Amino acid sequence: MAHQSSNPRPPRPRGTNPLTTLRTPTHSAPTKLTSFPPAPQAGRIFLEWAQLPLTYPEFLAKQAIHQRALFPSTKPLPGVPALLHTLHSGTSPAVHMALATSSQRNNFEYKTSHLGQLFGVFADERRVLGDDPRIPHGRGKPAPDIYLLALRTINEGVAREGKERPVAPEECLVFEDSVPGVEAGRRAGMRVVWCPHPELLAEYRGREGEVLAGRTGLREREEGGEGMEGREGQRVAGWPGEVDDGWAELLESLKEFPYERYGIKVVEKG
Repeated sequence: MAHQSSNPRPPRPRGTNPLTTLRTPTHSAPTKLTSFPPAPQAGRIFLEWAQLPLTYPEFLAKQAIHQRALFPSTKPLPGVPALLHTLHSGTSPAVHMALATSSQRNNFEYKTSHLGQLFGVFADERRVLGDDPRIPHGRGKPAPDIYLLALRTINEGVAREGKERPVAPEECLVFEDSVPGVEAGRRAGMRVVWCPHPELLAEYRGREGEVLAGRTGLREREEGGEGMEGREGQRVAGWPGEVDDGWAELLESLKEFPYERYGIKVVEKG
């Protein structure tokens, strides 16, 4: 673990209703630019950065060919299948789960159609994709909107059942592989586990604390905020965190995930 807070950890998810708002990471190109949303803007940024001898339409055409060839064979990161299985059916009390991904629907289906059993743990109404019309234009990651929308889908179900109070952002745990995604989770006021591709992690060696705080400069501060902390230490909505504040953790693997650290009780099966 590259990041270890010297401060006491913040309150864990409440014991009666632990919550995980989950984004399932898959292997992707390990550059700092691949995760910038929305997708058309990301493509232009990448093309300019890579200085490829292509026009933007030519780049999109070649990219689509490679995506259609490679996406159907994508594999989950090591440890993800066991993690999803445990969170879906192996905890007490049960954990609420949602999916929040910047992938637009077509690419999401290319990447996941062969992984139906893996993604079957996410109910359709709790899947939030990058082209979801409920996400305002220009508000993809690293803005917090996609995770707040995922939480809303969970709380809509909670309200229908009428057995528990709504889940608060600080009771959520986000799993991310991208740097903009970590910032989005932090700006949403949620705790974050960052499990990056090894080559992406190499790009940010020495800056892990900034990434975990959501302070890599990918997004300017939200309008209306006057400071990082509100009255009586309350966090200001939309702001990132502080370095070493204990609200985010770097894990280089999701194998043997430390459930107890996050207040998640795993049921032992006899």
